[in-house]
Amino acid sequence: MLRAARALLAMRHPLDAELAFSEMLGAWWGERVPGVDVERLLGEGLIAHATASGKSAGLGVLAAITVLGTSSTQRSLAEQGMIALRERGLQVPEWASQLGVVTPVSAYVSSDQFGDTDDVVCVFSRDRDRPGAPGALPPEHALILVLDHNGGGVLRDAWVTTKVEQLLEQCRKRAEADEFARFTRIELTEARALLSRALERTEQVVAASGDPASGPTVELVGLQASDLTGGSLATHFALANARVRTLPVPPEGVEVSPTPVWRRDRRAVLAARFLASDEAAELSDSYAASRCVDHIISHGCDVDSGRPMRVSPRKVESFLLHWLPGRVVLLSEEQEAMPHVLAAWVRWAGARGGLPEVAVGATLDAVWESTTEFVRTYHDPARPLGLRQEAVRRLLPDGDFASLARRMFAFPLLASELVTWAPEEFDPDTPKGRRALLRLDHYGEYEAATPHNGRHSTGQDHWYRPVTGDDPERERELDRHERLARRLWHGRPANLWAAARRMLDRGVDRPTVLAALGGVLDSATGESDLRRRLDAL
Repeated sequence: MLRAARALLAMRHPLDAELAFSEMLGAWWGERVPGVDVERLLGEGLIAHATASGKSAGLGVLAAITVLGTSSTQRSLAEQGMIALRERGLQVPEWASQLGVVTPVSAYVSSDQFGDTDDVVCVFSRDRDRPGAPGALPPEHALILVLDHNGGGVLRDAWVTTKVEQLLEQCRKRAEADEFARFTRIELTEARALLSRALERTEQVVAASGDPASGPTVELVGLQASDLTGGSLATHFALANARVRTLPVPPEGVEVSPTPVWRRDRRAVLAARFLASDEAAELSDSYAASRCVDHIISHGCDVDSGRPMRVSPRKVESFLLHWLPGRVVLLSEEQEAMPHVLAAWVRWAGARGGLPEVAVGATLDAVWESTTEFVRTYHDPARPLGLRQEAVRRLLPDGDFASLARRMFAFPLLASELVTWAPEEFDPDTPKGRRALLRLDHYGEYEAATPHNGRHSTGQDHWYRPVTGDDPERERELDRHERLARRLWHGRPANLWAAARRMLDRGVDRPTVLAALGGVLDSATGESDLRRRLDAL
């Protein structure tokens, strides 16, 4: 890399150097080696090597990483290395002093009426002395970043052009000629908020791609992390990070274009409005329709930046063919109802969102064209685990397949046939039901006035023992298990299940894992301290 940097010393323009160094830093972005922090090894290793080189090429590398480094640690270490080399009398080329020194001029969003993607165009000028120049600097280059809303709000592509006026004129003409095209100017603070969220989501996806147990991450739908790291996005990611940092920050206390927060009650109201509409009147199975629309709303709120009312052909395909099969367990009646409920939702939401009739029709066509593939590819992901539908209903009352393993770990008896004779008494959503499940799981005891018909395979009268007397120590232990099981059931915090998975993957048995997690819960002084302790397990 230092040998390559020597060739860059002859460059005359800072933008060329920025693009070259951004590509260099992107060469290992997203790469995974088991047991190795590649970003730290190569990024910080390059800084150390450049500092030790004592050469102008090394100083040029450090100057670039000071601006383009993908972490604050990298940028700080590079700056320290620059100071050390400058003290030795080394000089850098003229372009090095201009790296990252730009002025944001304007920002635009180019999209279409469906809103599947947003092309965010940020225009920059170079801050430099130009003899005889007027007060305002002319646009020098534009950075274009593509946001994929169907993919979870991540960045899909990036590129740079110096033909700024030509680009803007093409976008304006397209918007004037195509009734579906949109091209609007936005505030620079809004562009920073929008792109900062997208950069953060993209980094989370790439960072988690090699560590499934690393905790919460953005839901990547219909994409692989390699789709993000294998092209021009990797080449321009360091430059994009640096340019977004130059955009103005919104005033303190003011959140620009926040992602709408859809609480459970607000989602329920939206579902009720739909189910009471004329579009939903022909849906024959009201219970299945209610469950299906809950999933449609969840997808729009959680994946599509809080926009459940947005509909498009690409969105319904992504929902039916990618999100549902990998995220949700649908019962047989819900699988049958889903395409019909989704079509009714498209008609209802499209009309209220002002979507032209031809666009609604195209989206409905996509629903029916995807239905055959949906029926063919969708399978019950719980079936390979040997779970019956009744067990699925108990474990996944909300249909959230991602929580299945976590909830089976918390309440393994729910996946068995041992408690089918008293479902109302073993409801994990109630304190009494949780207590009964945990007492039975840990101590083999069941507190019942009259025995049930559950029998042990050995032919004994009953496989459980009745609760006899009060044992304060045992009750305190149950209190502890109940606090832990309740958190595991709801997945809060996500670090809890991530810690459990790490221990299970190392061969630690379930009782030992439960004891370790319970000990952390007892000793933590707050939620932040709890997350820190869990991450250390």
